[in-house]
Amino acid sequence: MASLLNPYISFDGNARQALEFYQGVFGGDLKVNTFGEYGAQDSPDADKIMHGQLESPSGYCLMAADTPEGMTHTPGDNITVSLSGDDGDELRGYWGKLSDGGTVSVPMEKQMWGDEFGMCVDRFGIGWMVNVTQQA
Repeated sequence: MASLLNPYISFDGNARQALEFYQGVFGGDLKVNTFGEYGAQDSPDADKIMHGQLESPSGYCLMAADTPEGMTHTPGDNITVSLSGDDGDELRGYWGKLSDGGTVSVPMEKQMWGDEFGMCVDRFGIGWMVNVTQQA
């Protein structure tokens, strides 16, 4: 798989509805996972979307999630750029350059879903997420 770059949109509790709307617009396959499915069953966020992904027949990929409690949701500042794929060396190289001089909110490390993942805001104020898919 090649590395992919796509938008990642944060919502204030209505990510499922938004993704279903976008599926109606673009078509395609929609997959969603809740915070509860990843260990937060007793959290107020349990039914919120931790990660949703729409893959359209035209090759578009749109990702989205609900903003968990305790994090700020600001419309207009709620889009991040996501880089993902299985070329760890390439993606870690991008991560190093993007995070240099920026602010790291999630260090690049193995996550509960099994992939290596990091989040940062680069020196220009742009949010980035980098996910290295682990080979099975």
